[in-house]
Amino acid sequence: MQKIIYGVWGFVRQSAVRIHLAAAKAIYKISGGKLPKSLYCKRANPEKIATDVKIISQNDYSTTIAKVDENGNIKKDDFVILSTTDFHFDVDHDINTKAVDYFVRHIKEVKPDLVVLTGDNILSKYQQIDAIQFAQMMEEIGIYWTAVFGNHETREDRGFYKYLLMKSFVDYDHCLCKFGPDELFGYGNFTVNILGEGGKLKKSLFFFDSGRDILDRDKEKYGLPKDFNGYDFLKKEQIDFYKDETARLKNQYGSADSFLYFHIPLCEYTHAFKEDENGKFVPSGECEIFYGSQYESVGCSTYNSGMFDAMLETGSGQAVFCGHDHVNDWHAIYKGIHLVYNQAGGYGVYHLGDKTGLPESEWLEGVTVTKIHNDGTFDISNRYNRMYL
Repeated sequence: MQKIIYGVWGFVRQSAVRIHLAAAKAIYKISGGKLPKSLYCKRANPEKIATDVKIISQNDYSTTIAKVDENGNIKKDDFVILSTTDFHFDVDHDINTKAVDYFVRHIKEVKPDLVVLTGDNILSKYQQIDAIQFAQMMEEIGIYWTAVFGNHETREDRGFYKYLLMKSFVDYDHCLCKFGPDELFGYGNFTVNILGEGGKLKKSLFFFDSGRDILDRDKEKYGLPKDFNGYDFLKKEQIDFYKDETARLKNQYGSADSFLYFHIPLCEYTHAFKEDENGKFVPSGECEIFYGSQYESVGCSTYNSGMFDAMLETGSGQAVFCGHDHVNDWHAIYKGIHLVYNQAGGYGVYHLGDKTGLPESEWLEGVTVTKIHNDGTFDISNRYNRMYL
C-alpha cells in the first residue's frame, strides 16, 4: 500500500514540477536567458555529447553497460568516469550557476563515459524542482550518470521525500540509479557493471546510501552505547549485499574487481594523515599518498562496521570514492586499497577560502577523473575549477 501511495502522490508532484519547469524554460527563452535565475542548469549551456556507451542488461538493482562500436561490438577503449561531490545546491542561484557551469565545462572537455555524484547534491526547499532540472540537463548532455545520497539531502532514512528525490532521477533514460533491494538501508544501493573486450567484466561499481547520523535503533541493533553519536555507517545488510554480489559476479565472469561509491568516508581514511603539533595535517606514513592534502579531520563514523575488511576479504575491492569533507582532496592507498576523496563541486558551503583564507585561485573545487584501461588497471587524477578563472 505504501508503494502505491508513494507512486500516485509522486506522479502528481512530478507532473506539477515538469509543467512548472516547462513554463520557466519558456520565460527563459523569451527573456534571452536572463530569467528566471532558478534555472541554473539551463544557464550552464548544456550541449549534447555523443556517447558510445550502451546498456547491455539491467534488473532492479543493477545495470550492465559497455562501450560499443557501430556494429555493436564491445570496444577495448579506456572507460572514463568523471566524479564529483557536495554541490550543495540551495537557494543562492548565482552560486548554483557557478558550480554547474564549471561542472558542465569539465564534462565537455573530458567527455566521460559515466558521471558519478557522491552525495550532498540538492538541498534546497525546492528539492524536487532542482532534482528534475538537473536530470533534464544530464539528459540533454546525453552522458550516463549516477548519484548517491549524502547526509544532508533528506532528514529520513527511507521516507517519501527521499523516495521522491530518487524517483526524480531514475525516471530519466541516462540515469543509472536504482532504488535497490528493499531489505537494505535507505535508497540508492545498486551496482553498475562495466564490460570490456570479449564481454569480460572490466569493473563493477557499487553505490551505497551511507545515511546521515547514527540512529537510536541502530545503536540497539549493533550493541552501541546510547550516547554513541556521530555520522552514520554502512549497515551489515549492505556489506552482505556487497559480499554476495561480488561472489555472484566472480562466478559469472571469473573476477569481480570493484570500486565503491558513497558519501561518508570509511574509518580507514583516518590512516592517511595525522595532525602535527602545529595543528596541520601531515602524511602519517601508513599510506602511499598519490596527490592532494588534508585540511580538516576525516568526517567518518565513530563506528567501524567492517566494509573495508569485507573488501579485503573478497579480494575484489580496489578503490573507495567518497565526499563529505569538502577541503580534503587526496588519493592514497592503504593495505592495497585506494582511498579517494572526490573533488567537491559546490560553493554554497565551507571551502578552502573559509578554512585557510587562500584566494580562489588555490581552492580545491573540481572533479575527479578515473580512467579504467582494457586490462582493468586504472589511473585517478583531478581537475580544478580554478583552471577556468
